Amino acid sequence: MATTQHNAAVVIYSGGMDSYTLLNRALRDYATVLPLTFNYGQRHVKEIDYAARVAQALGLEHKVINIAAIGELLQGSALTSDIEVPLGHYEEQSMKTTVVPNRNMIMLSLAVGYAVSREAGAVFFGAHAGDHAIYPDCRPVFVEAINQVTRLANYHPVEVRAPYLYASKGEILAEGLRMRLDYRQTWTCYNGRTLACGRCGACVERLEAFALQGVVDPIEYETLP
Repeated sequence: MATTQHNAAVVIYSGGMDSYTLLNRALRDYATVLPLTFNYGQRHVKEIDYAARVAQALGLEHKVINIAAIGELLQGSALTSDIEVPLGHYEEQSMKTTVVPNRNMIMLSLAVGYAVSREAGAVFFGAHAGDHAIYPDCRPVFVEAINQVTRLANYHPVEVRAPYLYASKGEILAEGLRMRLDYRQTWTCYNGRTLACGRCGACVERLEAFALQGVVDPIEYETLP
């Protein structure tokens, strides 16, 4: 039987730098934080290892849920299918190949169900302003709509929260640096190789964020732009 958690929040925690910052922000504000990580058959499954290590170090009850079987239904993305990961910036049209069909709707639905079962009051996910151009399920209108659906679908109130919805990746990093977070504990690259590639959209945006803050990214790259 699930235990009741007062002042609790579920955090969708990928292991990337945005969700790592989000997790630590939630830890400041909630007595109980429940990180939830999904294996949906993503190419960069390496990020799950980073998420598990961080959660263990923080002593958090961490669940990794394998939903990779649904990958058979979510074809056509460079993150889940045999399609080359595009290089360049997120705002380029080629980056649309990294859209996983309905990904956030699926993950949020499961996370809200988990929150209801634990009587947690919120579900956090790391959508930010840099995602708006390419990812429809990271836009403000989506967050508003998913909250409305969540209210209709459950007796227990759960708020879907995206604190960085209007923030850039640089602004998210700035907050994390103020919290003295160690970004060596994160994986961002869409290619799950030994080192981050330095060329995919995720790497390019990450490197830009560090450059804007005048800080050197502490992880190693295969190549730098």
